[in-house]
Amino acid sequence: MADTTDLRKGFKLVIDRQPYIVVESQFVKPGKGQAFFRTKMKNMMTGSTLERTYKSGEKLDKADTEERTMQYLYPEGDVRVFMDTTNYEQIRLSNEQLGDNVYYLLDGTEVDVMFFEGKPIGVTPPTFVELEVVSTEPGFKGDTSSNTTKPAELETGMVVNVPLFVNQGDRLKIDTRTGEYVERAKG
Repeated sequence: MADTTDLRKGFKLVIDRQPYIVVESQFVKPGKGQAFFRTKMKNMMTGSTLERTYKSGEKLDKADTEERTMQYLYPEGDVRVFMDTTNYEQIRLSNEQLGDNVYYLLDGTEVDVMFFEGKPIGVTPPTFVELEVVSTEPGFKGDTSSNTTKPAELETGMVVNVPLFVNQGDRLKIDTRTGEYVERAKG
């Protein structure tokens, strides 16, 4: 059990037997009446959001989650196969459960898989991944105005905006938290 003082961004709790993660939390102390916490939470299984208010001092049911490092192996229809590198146990997660994280998975990528009550519910990819550009329009010589970008499709199917100097075949460093281009990969 936990109480409302634990309500901060990243805190995991259970509501109606579903795991939620706190996205925003605000402590409100009105002039009259009892203080309360206004929270916005995201369901870790479905991705839906929920807004709730809790009175100060209220008890909360903390989510029993566990994270294990696993290796991404391959796609299998609408699911992705992961392997625990310690005991070689394999699990499957649907593309729906993975959401946008599916765009950061290359064979052999190490990810943190989150489990709730023993069932896998999602993954956290590495903070940065290197992906190859499979198609983009060529930049034009002399078109050097600042902050001009063009779309580029990466090897996983993801489309990102990149600077004009990026060409097909380049490897790019992508920030998995924002889904944005960071820089060309070195080497």
